[in-house]
Amino acid sequence: MPRGRLLSRLGRPRPSDVGSGLVTGLFSIPEGMAYASIAGFNPVAGLYAGIVPAIVGSLTARTVLMVTTLTSAIALTSQSVLKDAGLDPTDAGSVATLTLMAGAVMVLMSVLRLGVVLSFVSNAVMTGFSVGIALQIVTGVLKDATGYDPQGENRLYQVGDWLAHLADWQLDATLVALATILLWALARLVHRLEPVALLIAMVLATAGVAVLGTDVELVRDIAHIPAALPGFSTPDLSAVPHLAGGACAVALVALAQAASIAPSVPNPDGSRSSVNGDFAAQGLANLAGGFFQALPAGGSLSRTGVSVSAGARTRWAGVLSGVLLAVVVLVCAPLAERIPMPVIGGLILVVGGELIWGKRHDVRLVLRTSRLSSAAMVATFLATTQLPLQQAIVLGAVLSLLLYCVQAARRARLVALVPDAEGRWNVALAPERLTPGEVTVLYYDGVSLFAELPRIEASLPRVGSDGADGSVLILVMRGLPDVPSSTMVKLLSRRIQELQRYGARLVLVGVEPELARVLDATGITDQLGPGGVIAAEAELFAPLERALVQSREWSRRVRE
Repeated sequence: MPRGRLLSRLGRPRPSDVGSGLVTGLFSIPEGMAYASIAGFNPVAGLYAGIVPAIVGSLTARTVLMVTTLTSAIALTSQSVLKDAGLDPTDAGSVATLTLMAGAVMVLMSVLRLGVVLSFVSNAVMTGFSVGIALQIVTGVLKDATGYDPQGENRLYQVGDWLAHLADWQLDATLVALATILLWALARLVHRLEPVALLIAMVLATAGVAVLGTDVELVRDIAHIPAALPGFSTPDLSAVPHLAGGACAVALVALAQAASIAPSVPNPDGSRSSVNGDFAAQGLANLAGGFFQALPAGGSLSRTGVSVSAGARTRWAGVLSGVLLAVVVLVCAPLAERIPMPVIGGLILVVGGELIWGKRHDVRLVLRTSRLSSAAMVATFLATTQLPLQQAIVLGAVLSLLLYCVQAARRARLVALVPDAEGRWNVALAPERLTPGEVTVLYYDGVSLFAELPRIEASLPRVGSDGADGSVLILVMRGLPDVPSSTMVKLLSRRIQELQRYGARLVLVGVEPELARVLDATGITDQLGPGGVIAAEAELFAPLERALVQSREWSRRVRE
């Protein structure tokens, strides 16, 4: 890329980008450490996920203000994938391998232009998945926040067990977590402090524990945070066969979450976002971060929201968040080790609670939309709380496809088009029977999905007791996909043969070139005979008008 074009794309940093970068970088400390710790990773890896991935992702993203880093869903999915593969989440080589493989999957999806795949994941399924992830976030820190480790494989059961053992909660840990939540709530009362409320709560609560000498577990009790930049991490190639499917699951979760950022945060410079371009940016961020001790990363809506609220105006805000976080790690690492685990637990309870509360409108919307969508949401939620996340993701994708198929099949219909005295076409119900010597025009409103075709075939006009001599059925195919299903081809063939037995015929109108090629290749064009296929034109009703004239002439000749 020429230097001038590169500079034009990157733009120039604004003063507000520096402040935004600092706030986002500082925010990454509690959130990154928290997300890593709830998934059983070294909290340091959560910090490092906000350095190299954030820099590379912001430099290359088509959604200018998107911040690429670790999210709760990515952390939990990664932990589930490694556990299912029998690998240790604390092993740097296994983590590096998973991060690199997830990045490679993202880049491959970008090259294959598979951004459209995410549109098949329904809102109902994503809502159930998001709420389930939020519940996992909450249950993952109940021990840190209260000192009691709830028992049970099922997340819902763990919540019940935790509530049933109130007497076993450690008083000091519980009070520190509650104080942290209270400090966060007070900080949010000041509008300007909202973006850094988590950071303020973390600093004040940590200082309070140090001053009072409260005996609670600290970060240094579970991990050492070196005052150094992330070093080179060598991937464990022996883990590749065990992580192939899991890497796809991690990539899908990351990309699905990031897909909601572009509509929510439009580019300030007016340029267009690109789902496939963002796929590539997140992939490159992981390919770079995987070699520098970072956990898998993706576009983070919460971190992007913090960045925008703090004044981000160009992609340099995200770049500077990674750079300034690196400086903070170099200077303040020993202080970060003094953060109490109940403080992190309290902060994560806040994050999980906000995620659940933020989804209340989506949950209400799904419940009011349809029983089928509601069932899909509940099923995905239950799967997320009980199954390994990569399995829950697959189940959610399958449910989304089933929802699409059912809704498409229900929507498909045949609509009669009837000309009035002034030549205008009006919509009417499709007739039950063909009238001898008459021309019937039907518009096919569907996608030729095999599941919808029995319903379509049942609604086609039948031949009555008085026969169908000289009748013509015109089927407008303008809305049909270029490549119909083979079931549709078989339906057309059966209908042509039936009509011909009774001295009638079928005419297809508004046929696009690719569909015409399929009709030729499958023999449908020959079955229809001359004038049986009329191509689509720029003028919408011109082919239909011509077909109507030809069909009336054919009917007249047959009945003479």
